Amino acid sequence: MDEALQIIEYLPQSFENEKEQEYIVFLWDSFECNYQNEKYQFALLPFHMLYMSFVYFSVWQIKRTRPDDFQKALVGFSKEDEKRLLDASTPFLFWTINESRIFRFLKLIGCENGHIGQFAKLVKQRNDIAHSNGNIFFNNQESADDQISEVLTQIETIQDHMKKVIHSCFTTFLTEGYDPEEREYTDTSDQIREWLIQENFFSHKDIDMCLAFNINQLNDHPHFDAIVELFDAFVAEYQEES
Repeated sequence: MDEALQIIEYLPQSFENEKEQEYIVFLWDSFECNYQNEKYQFALLPFHMLYMSFVYFSVWQIKRTRPDDFQKALVGFSKEDEKRLLDASTPFLFWTINESRIFRFLKLIGCENGHIGQFAKLVKQRNDIAHSNGNIFFNNQESADDQISEVLTQIETIQDHMKKVIHSCFTTFLTEGYDPEEREYTDTSDQIREWLIQENFFSHKDIDMCLAFNINQLNDHPHFDAIVELFDAFVAEYQEES
């Protein structure tokens, strides 16, 4: 159970939509309740849904940060699926696409076919336990914990590959949001919370990546001092939480 808690660090810290927040809480509560009552196979179903939610959040960040690459990766999808992916207003709308195919977008961040195969394998294992096939594949804590460890390993692999995307998103935030008169929110805390954290579905792990960002790589920017001021405000607000 303690290891399973790690997944929370990879999920968004806040949502614009309360129902989305409630959904994530519901999945965790369902996992926790079934796990504590030794219904391990049923516990792994919502845990897998948390895993897929993490994947959708990552694909959403790729879509926002690399829109041209994202659109090129749509080759091979049906016109209906293309429209769904391009018009999606929230990561949760990605559920309409075949789960195994959604992993294709992770190639844009450097994940190789071997990685994709491991990600898709988790979907197959989920399918095996979600059907009425007369089998209890996870009937003890040890087997459930092994599956949880595997899910967390794959999540960490994806997160590691997301570093350039997260830093690119953070760079855009800094270079386009340093001026209180021109950005979406005059108040710096609001700009950080609403534009950076909520709109990008940033997790604790994403924030950690931003805290490690080398601000000096932007020192050629004509408004570097203002950018540093925004960066320092971000660090002051989130460093204590990390």
